Amino acid sequence: MFIVSELRKFKLIIFGDSGVGKTTLTRRFVTNTFIEDLRKTIGTDISKKTLEVEGMAVSLLIWDFGGEERYQVLFPSFIKGANGGIFMYDITRDETLKNFENWLSFFKDEQKILKIPIIIVGGKSDLENLRLVNMEDAIDIAQLHNLDGYYECSSKTGMKVETIFQAITKLMLKKLD
Repeated sequence: MFIVSELRKFKLIIFGDSGVGKTTLTRRFVTNTFIEDLRKTIGTDISKKTLEVEGMAVSLLIWDFGGEERYQVLFPSFIKGANGGIFMYDITRDETLKNFENWLSFFKDEQKILKIPIIIVGGKSDLENLRLVNMEDAIDIAQLHNLDGYYECSSKTGMKVETIFQAITKLMLKKLD
């Protein structure tokens, strides 16, 4: 049972190229369902879920940002007020990890970098036989940019989905202190 007076609220953004699995990750976390053939996100989808982390009730407002290039001009306005971020790429498409620096550039605002916890997530780990991105390359990028963690998951099987949201929520709570 959550105690309302202790409810913490966070804006979490999920970003990355189109088709990497951001919407399926969000849907798996929020509803524990998987739909194979989702339509591309137009602009952004917003979902909400309340969870318990370290004895605290936390309400996550999850902003799933459409990764198509035509929407990227909108991204800076969507990240305002964010408390944390998940950069997602597809382990079967190496260009989706190579585009990380382009996405990271949106966090720079007048020579300052928005200081929020960000983790990298490699999606579609159930497709290991089609892997094109070495896990070590993603870990190297996370370390190079001083990010807060690296995970791989499968929204199809549910593997590590809960772990990812627990981890980023703990990082956001820690930043409050």
